[in-house]
Amino acid sequence: MPSEPLSKKRIVTAAIGLIEREGADAISMRRIAADLGVGVMSLYNHVPNKDALLSEVAEAVLSEIEFTDDPGAEWTERVRIQARAFRQIAHHYPRSTMLVVSRQLHSNAGLLPVERALATLRSAGFDGPEAVKVLRMFIAFIVGSLLREVGVTPSFAPLPARMRAERVDAELFPTVASLAPLLDSCDPEEEFDFGVELMIQAMAVHRKRAPGAPDALSGAAAPSPERLS
Repeated sequence: MPSEPLSKKRIVTAAIGLIEREGADAISMRRIAADLGVGVMSLYNHVPNKDALLSEVAEAVLSEIEFTDDPGAEWTERVRIQARAFRQIAHHYPRSTMLVVSRQLHSNAGLLPVERALATLRSAGFDGPEAVKVLRMFIAFIVGSLLREVGVTPSFAPLPARMRAERVDAELFPTVASLAPLLDSCDPEEEFDFGVELMIQAMAVHRKRAPGAPDALSGAAAPSPERLS
């Protein structure tokens, strides 16, 4: 049987597979060519260089995000759906997703999630600066969660064996020792949902306490920043 002709899609698929197996540092045009069983120069007919290839990987991963956005739903539910859609693709391609969040993508695939998120926040009543800040906050949270889940950062991750409860000096670190069983376990999906809900609640309170909006606690109109100064 003749082999499948070389194409950008084949090259990108091979790159994604290599990244998921060995990480982005393993990517090189020579390595991809070897994995595909072709000459390295033949890759340049489809992808100009390694940097372009990494951008194509990010594009391919982003294009697989399935948004089931319902414009008629409450904005809080729309935020949940969008956050979970991104986490789902990150769960399928954890290492490749790190390229998505580390590269500036100006294509349709790159801008669609940004457009959906900002439009949702604007429809909820956030002004432009607030919407951008909230979006960046969510991105920071999602990236941090992903880093921990794929094992890039150990901060507050499950404790290693040498740090289990019996190894912690309870006199020096009484709180850590008492909570060691909880620190020693982690359900990434549960903690992701917890973080999303926490941020949504904070966002809702912030919107209600904006100048001129009903106060979240008393129902009275919140004072303007000028009146507080």
